Amino acid sequence: MKLTGTLSIGIKAPIIKEGDDLAAIVTQSVLEASESAGFKIEDGDVIGVTEAVVARAQGNYATVEQLAKDVRSKFPGGEAAVLFPVLSRNRFAIMLKGIAMGLDKVYLVLSYPDDEVGNRIITWEQIDEAGIDPYRDVMTEAEFRKAFGQETKHLWTGVDYIEYYKSLSDKIEVVFANRPRAALQFTKHMLTADIHTRGRTKKTLKEAGAETVYGLDDLLSAPVDGSGFNPDYGILGANKATEDRIKLFPKDCGVFVNDVQKRMKDKTGKHVEVMVYGDGAFKDPVAGIWELADPVVSPGYTDGLLGTPNELKLKYLADNEFKDLKGEELQKALRKSIKNKSDLSGKMESQGTTPRRYVDLIGSLCDLTSGSGDKGTPIILIKNYFDNYATE
Repeated sequence: MKLTGTLSIGIKAPIIKEGDDLAAIVTQSVLEASESAGFKIEDGDVIGVTEAVVARAQGNYATVEQLAKDVRSKFPGGEAAVLFPVLSRNRFAIMLKGIAMGLDKVYLVLSYPDDEVGNRIITWEQIDEAGIDPYRDVMTEAEFRKAFGQETKHLWTGVDYIEYYKSLSDKIEVVFANRPRAALQFTKHMLTADIHTRGRTKKTLKEAGAETVYGLDDLLSAPVDGSGFNPDYGILGANKATEDRIKLFPKDCGVFVNDVQKRMKDKTGKHVEVMVYGDGAFKDPVAGIWELADPVVSPGYTDGLLGTPNELKLKYLADNEFKDLKGEELQKALRKSIKNKSDLSGKMESQGTTPRRYVDLIGSLCDLTSGSGDKGTPIILIKNYFDNYATE
């Protein structure tokens, strides 16, 4: 029996610049790391490449002026309600700067007590103490401050996002609501800034009588004055590059991952899987923040990463079907069950193994391994991911 399971290895690489041949750099970096650290490239290995360097190599950038021009073209009347953004200096602030530049009036509708991914403005305890109904009550900033006090700093960053977002433009008026329809009392023109709930929010607003409804995924979905763009996600997944420049989520990722897969096959003779990964899909147990501020964990991956795990729960088998077995006899029985397993959907033997897509699981592992700071490992090599207890 093979005695090692999944290994996740950060691969250091040169600093990627616009125009670099990233597929060549990824291939060379993995091969050099393999030689340096003494591990072999094997069939079934997975190479993950962070979306940030893919977009950087593509030159998929836009200025706030280009974003503002697109906003103005979609809201010629000059006003819009911007609904339910995440609270982020790196993510939404640079977008809001461009949005406000393209409008004369912005009604910034913040959800409370937290945003879509769990960043808190206030706590549920404060809501209970104030006697506020978050599902119905709509508040101006003055009403919000009266109910909850003047200080609303983020637990981790220490930033008051209400003040921070207002500081980006004097055109911004902040209001607080959790129902999309509430924004209609301010304007009939809507820009949804939520990520994973955007489809429902758009549908609700259109049915409620909004005259104009766009989302962040509709902004820079095509080039504006030569800008970068993303036809699938617009500026969703974008973040701050400089004070006046946005790095968009990468596009054409399918072409890139297949290129890397082919180069690795040509160099090693091995069939590896390749994916581009962004934010992992996991939740902080202390702050309650769900990490996934990108529209998807992976915007591109090779075909071998399709699907979800089909796994037996070893603990269940050991405690039930094989409860009278021990030692080598138990190991043999477990290995036999794994080798003979079929579709486990709905069967008790799989309880506790709630499946998620491979790309979401592996992308989250990549994100946790690479981190978001100065580790310098934008490439992750994962070995033995598809092995199990019966692998020899």
